[in-house]
Amino acid sequence: MRWWSVANFVSNAGTWMQLTVQNLLVLQITGSAAATGLSMSVQAAPALLMSVLGGAAVDRWPRKLTATVSQALLGAIAFVTALLVVLDRLDMTSLLALAAVTGMIATVDGPACALLGNDLVPPEDIPSAIGVGALVHSAGRLVGAALAGVTVGFVGTAAAYAANGVSFLFVASVVPFLRPAPGATRSSPSSPSPPPFSLSSSSSSSSSSSRKSVHAGTERRATGSEMTVRQGLVFFARRPRLVALAAVTGISAVFGRNYGLTLAVLVTGPLAGGAGTFGTVSTVLAVGGILGAVLGARLRRPSVRLVGTLAAAGALLQVAAGLSPSVAVLLVLVLPMAVVESVSDTAGTAVLQTDPPAHLRGRVLGVWGSVGTVWSLGGPPALGLLMELAGARGALVVGGLVIATTIGAGFALRSRRITTVALHTEEDGLPNRATLGTAA
Repeated sequence: MRWWSVANFVSNAGTWMQLTVQNLLVLQITGSAAATGLSMSVQAAPALLMSVLGGAAVDRWPRKLTATVSQALLGAIAFVTALLVVLDRLDMTSLLALAAVTGMIATVDGPACALLGNDLVPPEDIPSAIGVGALVHSAGRLVGAALAGVTVGFVGTAAAYAANGVSFLFVASVVPFLRPAPGATRSSPSSPSPPPFSLSSSSSSSSSSSRKSVHAGTERRATGSEMTVRQGLVFFARRPRLVALAAVTGISAVFGRNYGLTLAVLVTGPLAGGAGTFGTVSTVLAVGGILGAVLGARLRRPSVRLVGTLAAAGALLQVAAGLSPSVAVLLVLVLPMAVVESVSDTAGTAVLQTDPPAHLRGRVLGVWGSVGTVWSLGGPPALGLLMELAGARGALVVGGLVIATTIGAGFALRSRRITTVALHTEEDGLPNRATLGTAA
């Protein structure tokens, strides 16, 4: 797990260095901010339709081999781009084509690497491993963005792409030497392991035999032509806690979270700050993300209830930020906003990656990738329209209230449903089991 974390840090730093440089490169080629946004959308768009196929591929193919090949292919694309820059043959058409291919490969690489990291720790430590991954991602983003300017200034644009290619090859070279932890979920699609947080070894032999028979049946259902995309879609749609997680994450993504947009307008507009001031706000957001990742790594049993509670708390902090009278007050609020968001993301990711049976996790992550792409593509324009109508302060306040109210209503409806079921159960003279699973 330590080797995997080091490899991910190197890869994240290289990726963010390339992303930063790529935006500058598109501006240099076209002089258009719209073209820059187009290049980002082209790279993200394949996930909308192909993530479910990528997740199915991860469930079908050996995970270590899948991650190694996908990382090597991403490295090859980075090297090709670097060569085109050196030869002065990179135009907007070829850049968009390379971005689209990168997006397609990422639909397989993302779930493969996420689940591979989970294989390296015992099931009960998966939330902590995800928290470490979030910490590595945040740290890599900071280092990569800082290295981008240095690399371009002293070596050139091509060097940033080449460095990212090397970072992918480093990950590809590490993967074959990784060994699953004892008791961890095995990556072979034909050998699913018990779900996380299973009963302890002190369970009775009859329970153990029962679980073995269930897993044997699951193994039979998960093999061959029956391992279809439809299974992942059906499981996701019929799993209330995953649907609730999607609703909480979606409403938060549309009406909040895009602080790079809302806070930039707030700082440079109503608060009369400049680019340097927003840079300070961005730094505080990044520090808060790292602190949140550290706290998230200590989670043992994350739940959708926890995700919703944290999202609602972050929304109320967002409302307060929208009402900030000064930059100093905003900075005080930004730190806990980022911490809450980071812990909530870590908890949600842990639920998403541990709730499905082992043989379905790739496909469930694929469904999530497709759903998440809708938010990432549609959220910023919707928020931008809200800002046009209500201003930066209004967008933050209204968005925060929408998030908190929606989540509060969801909690109230769920509590009412549980109470109703409990009353009906008691009237029928049956044991009251309505509260089982309420931690979800």
